[in-house]
Formats: sequence, structure tokens, C-alpha cells
Amino acid sequence: MKTSRREMVAGTIAVAATVTAGGTVRAATSGSGHVLDTHDALGLAELVKTRQVSASELLESAIERAEKRNPQYNFMAHKLYERARAAVAKGVLEGPFQGVPWLIKDLNTNIEGELTEQGSRLFKGNRAKVSSELVKRYERAGLVIFGKTTSPEFGLTATTESKLMGDTRNPWNPAHSTGGSSGGSAAAVAAGVIPAAHATDGGGSIRIPASCCGLFGLKPSRGRVPMGPPYTEGWGGMSAHHAVTQTVRDSAALLDATHGLELGSRYTAPTPERPFLEEVGRDPGRLRIALNVTPALGTPVDPDVVAAVREAGRLCEKLGHVVEEAAPKLDMDAIGKASFSIIGSSIVANVNARCAALGIKPGPDVLEAATLVYYQMGQKATGADYAQAVNDLLIASTAVADFMTNYDILLSPVVASPPLPLGVISLSNPDIEAYFKAITAYVPFSGLMNQTGQPSMSVPLAMSKSGLPIGVMFSGRYGTEATLFRLAGQLETAAPWRNRKPRLPRV
Repeated sequence: MKTSRREMVAGTIAVAATVTAGGTVRAATSGSGHVLDTHDALGLAELVKTRQVSASELLESAIERAEKRNPQYNFMAHKLYERARAAVAKGVLEGPFQGVPWLIKDLNTNIEGELTEQGSRLFKGNRAKVSSELVKRYERAGLVIFGKTTSPEFGLTATTESKLMGDTRNPWNPAHSTGGSSGGSAAAVAAGVIPAAHATDGGGSIRIPASCCGLFGLKPSRGRVPMGPPYTEGWGGMSAHHAVTQTVRDSAALLDATHGLELGSRYTAPTPERPFLEEVGRDPGRLRIALNVTPALGTPVDPDVVAAVREAGRLCEKLGHVVEEAAPKLDMDAIGKASFSIIGSSIVANVNARCAALGIKPGPDVLEAATLVYYQMGQKATGADYAQAVNDLLIASTAVADFMTNYDILLSPVVASPPLPLGVISLSNPDIEAYFKAITAYVPFSGLMNQTGQPSMSVPLAMSKSGLPIGVMFSGRYGTEATLFRLAGQLETAAPWRNRKPRLPRV
């Protein structure tokens, strides 16, 4: 019987090839699985380049999976299927990710003429006037963008729930959150639709969903990846763009394809010594690692999370690194107030501009309950308050940089507990006091790396007793993504996680 190309893509015959995360090729056995399950993004690109599959076949497979799994997990904000098909028909560029299907987060990442709604009813129907520089770099790398993923309103919380799009559910347990604000991207990757997806991080929004969904997630240094146009920084420099991935090498190669100064930017991260992909597998040397499991504000940390971090510390010691308990001494009250002032002011500017364009006033009919509180706080902030906030974060950055002269890595939890049930930290929670108490307790670690501009990664090293993923956070000095990728590659080899996946419905 003649075998169709579709069957070959699905991996149901022995002539298909499997490219492992390390890049070696071996003959696949019958029933080896769909290539979307057995290959990372670089592996898929290699199949396209060697003509074992076509970009069209990969795209249609990803679309089919998205259509079958999105109803259960709700990760798709906008479908760009016809745009993607037209791009493939025109011919994808021969970049490192040639023909690989790709999703971008629907938050401040624009495709000219397409919807950019930012998880907000206020921006419903908003279409971008220009494409982001990052989108252009993705497409030059050969990626085929076929949709945009869900985000909470303006990326303001550590879950992906919104009145505009509904709740994005965790493939490991649909009653629980995917984390946020890049939870749509993380859910799509965890659900096996694609092996990697775009994500953004203003206070942990790459690392938190990576932790919640069992993925690798790296937030780059401030200024490493383009943010505009029109704005080349977000939240006063706290926000960064990159990805959530199944493998470390995909993250490194994606950063190689996208990093570098953009026109109009006020700063850029230091130029790397070599491609980041070449750092994966290199010996990181004997690293000095500071371990901290105690939030500065004294809020509790779940025992499973503490155990995960301490076990990661022991693993690092077995790998030859020096680990000791230490943490920078910081004025967390000043840092917290500074962040609220900057974020609130940014929301006011964003909301006021949109409301002026629509001829409406901001209110609960277009903004969620917690968003309105941020907006009201921002309205009260003066220019002097904003300047003081910037100064307070500069002081914090200097203090952390001084602390890191004695250490290569800061090891800590990503979040204080395994993934929360849906609803606990939703922006629409009518009990605002309960919301702010819960969000403060849940994310006491990740925001510092945004406030100080350092690179930081969530590594999927553990599982909770209840069967939910727990990521462990490793943060480096400013500009030292190379060190993080070396360590991540070492950890991936010593404690591989790629085959640890949620049980998913068959497609």
C-alpha cells in the first residue's frame, strides 16, 4: 500500500528520521511518534532543509493540533492560518528555523494589519499599524507565524485568565493555571502543538509559565531582544521578550536569531563572545552559586518548592559547583513601590491613549477589577514619583550587581508554590485585597531580575507531590546569558526533562 506524505510526517512508518535534542540522527522505528512530539524546533527545521518533510506539512500538522487541543486548554487568541499558508506558498526563508510553525504572544508584539488586543476588552478589534522588529527577525529566521497566544490584560498577573479570552488551562491539570502572563504560549508548547513559542517577561512572565508547564524559559538581559516599534522598552525597562521551549538549544538558537540593537533603542546588552547555541554543551567551569529560598517579605514557600530548589543545589554541587546560602540585602518596600509606580503610570498612558481614540472613559466595562486599581494608582503618581521610582530601581540594580561580584548564579524558586487553581490571581477577582495578597505571596522572587535587568531562567527540574511541574530559577549577572546556557545544557544532560510530558488527548 502506498504511504502518504501525511503519514510520514506523523511518524507512522520506519523511513522517518528522528533528530534528537543533541542534533544526532538515528533511524526511527515504526510507531516512533509524530515529528512534533519527537523533534525540537531545530530538529524540525533540519527535516525541512533535508526535504524529509515540507514546511506546508509541518504547518498543517500544527494547525490540526491547535484546532483539536485549543478547545480544552484555550491558548489561541487569534488564528493566522491563511497568512501562514500564504507565507509558506511564497517560500519560507532559509534561516535556522526554516519552515518551523510559530506562535507569538498577543501582547505588544505586532503584525501589521493583524489584531493586537493585549488580553483587554478595551483593545478589542485593535489592529497593528506596523510590524514589530522582533516579528521581522522571526520571519527572517524561517519561522512561520500561524497565530497569537493568550495573555491576561496587559500582562498584569501571573496567570492567563481574562474576560476577553477566558481562562487558559494547564495541560498538566486543566483546573490549574498555566502561569502568566505568557501562559498561552506555554500551554501551546506543553500541549504539543509546537516545540517552542514566543513569550514576554515583565515580572516573571516567561519563567512563571515555564515553571507551571514544565518547560525551559529564559528571560534575557535588558536590551538583548528588540521591543519596538514604536516603543523600544516596556515598563521602564523591566519587560523583555524571548521564548518558552522544550529544549535549551532551541532557546539559545532563537536568541541568536533575534538579539541585537534595534533602531531608536537607548541601550543594548553586551555583544556575546560567540553564538549562544555554541554555549550549550560547553563546560561552565566551577560556578559560585548563591542559594535563597526565603522571600524578603517573609511570605511562606511551599515545601515541594523548597525541596526542588535544594535538590537543584545538590545537583549543582555534584556537577562540581560551589553552592552556599546567600541573598542580596535590599529595600524591598522601596522596590515594590517603585515597580507599582512605573507599571501604574505606563497603564495610565496606554489606557488614556486608547480611550481618547475611542472617545470613551476607562471603567469596569472595559477594564478588569485589578487593572482599574493599577490605573488609579498610576493616576496618583506624579512626575517626581516616577523619577524616584527609576532612582530606587537603579539603587537596587547597583546593590544586586555588587552582590553578584561574589557569585556567578543566584538560585531560587520561580514561584512560591506549584501552579495555582484557576481564579485565585485572576485580574477579575472582585476581592481586590485578596488578589493583591495572593499575587504578592505567589511571586516573591522573579520580579527582581526584571527590576535589575539581569538574565534569568526557569529550568524544569522537579514535580510536586500532586503531579504538577516546578521550575527552579537560575539568575546571572547582567549580560551573562552564555553562563546560563552553559549551566542549562549541563543540567539538561544530568537531569533530562524532555520526556516528562502531560497526558494529552490523541490527535
